[in-house]
Amino acid sequence: MRSSGILMHISSLPSPYGIGTMGKEARKFVDFLVKSAQTYWQVLPVGPTSYGDSPYQSFSAFAGNPYFIDLDTLIKERLLTREECDSYSWGRKEQEVDYGLLYENRYDLLHKAFSRFQKKLPEDYGAFCENHSHWLSDYTLFMALKDKNSGLEWSKWEPYLKHREPVALNKAREELAEDIRFYEMLQYLFYKQWASLKAYANERGIRIIGDTPIYVAGDSADVWANPSQFCLDKELYPTSVAGCPPDAFSEDGQLWGNPLFDWEAMRKDGYSWWIQRVGHTARLFDVVRIDHFRGFDSYYAIPYEAVTAKNGEWKKGPGMELFHAIKNALGDVEIIVEDLGYLTDSVRQLVADSGFPGMKLLQFAFDSREDGDYLPHNYKNHCVVYTGTHDNDTIIGWMKTAPKASVKFAREYLRLDNKEGYNWGMMKAAWASVGDLAVVTMQDVLGLGSQGRMNTPSTLGGNWIWRMKKDSLNGILAGKIRSNMQLYGRMPG
Repeated sequence: MRSSGILMHISSLPSPYGIGTMGKEARKFVDFLVKSAQTYWQVLPVGPTSYGDSPYQSFSAFAGNPYFIDLDTLIKERLLTREECDSYSWGRKEQEVDYGLLYENRYDLLHKAFSRFQKKLPEDYGAFCENHSHWLSDYTLFMALKDKNSGLEWSKWEPYLKHREPVALNKAREELAEDIRFYEMLQYLFYKQWASLKAYANERGIRIIGDTPIYVAGDSADVWANPSQFCLDKELYPTSVAGCPPDAFSEDGQLWGNPLFDWEAMRKDGYSWWIQRVGHTARLFDVVRIDHFRGFDSYYAIPYEAVTAKNGEWKKGPGMELFHAIKNALGDVEIIVEDLGYLTDSVRQLVADSGFPGMKLLQFAFDSREDGDYLPHNYKNHCVVYTGTHDNDTIIGWMKTAPKASVKFAREYLRLDNKEGYNWGMMKAAWASVGDLAVVTMQDVLGLGSQGRMNTPSTLGGNWIWRMKKDSLNGILAGKIRSNMQLYGRMPG
């Protein structure tokens, strides 16, 4: 069935407390999606962010981001007071997240909530900790140890902690018991609020698409707790790391730095870690988008000491064997695969064999540097059409910064004119396409320029900070989108 959705991360929602949360503004956005005749809300990964603030580099593939815990809800639950929340600075710019201030102030405030939380634990708290024990106990100890070590990455901890010697871990659990309980509380609150928000959306016919990075961060509880699943040496440093080779967009390629999976070790234990991860993510979201899907066919391995991605080599991934194992364990999981960029015949075959819909990106369609079937007349029904993703400029920004030949081609092909706005012309092309699902970004709905860009790959600073103005959503905008859904046959069923 033809349907449509809007991509906007939780962090981008309005809030008086510096970053979007899972509170009333999230519900207002769900209501806006309903009025706009949308079926999907797509978000970025919701894990706790680390240095660089990227949701794609998280301390855990399973934990939730404490920044998204809604403070107004905690006030209603008498874990905080309004005066306490208002006593901190959350930044001066309504349309930007100040992660430095959040790091300094949010945890201090949440410790106040913890002091009250401990006095009377919720009835379902023990069950929550038990149900999530397969990742929660390692994650909470990891975070407590990071705090004790002033944020130092785990590979530089004392050898007995780095190598997870049982006696040392038991001692740390005793010494850091209160810190561990603090991080347990944060996860309890996150998951309780997430479940409430998801239920609110689902009851109104809105399904949530969540993003899963293929790789995990090196400085994460995932790698520290499961070193045998990754390509590490005896001192637990990566032997090689992830990235992309040089291309027309990047002369040196992209050096992501994530440790690579030891696919042979994962195969021997039946891909248990991946089954747990996908199962967890599929419970969190209604649909899972897997980033960098081509890495399951073949992946680019770069020597750990390298300073650029120039001298990596391609290695064989697990292919369909992994997805057969996932299906055998979990049944059918709704998945969208990110199959953008340089694709070989074997990658295309893996996408086809998986049966999962791939992505079509309209901005790529008009770029002579991109070799792909991104022009709408090449689309099949079984795909998800995007105007752009979190890694792209906005449509208005792209029209101003893309090569002139690309912009000219887009104007002619899509018959764009600036009366209504180039953003509406390109969004209409996505909605009019034969793709089963079309997703546009909230920044493009609002007609923002490059100031609304979420991320510029391979750059540090100024990314992941965009926030929507408080009064951006209104009935006129919702009605305009809804009329386009009627026009292009994307009304909810």
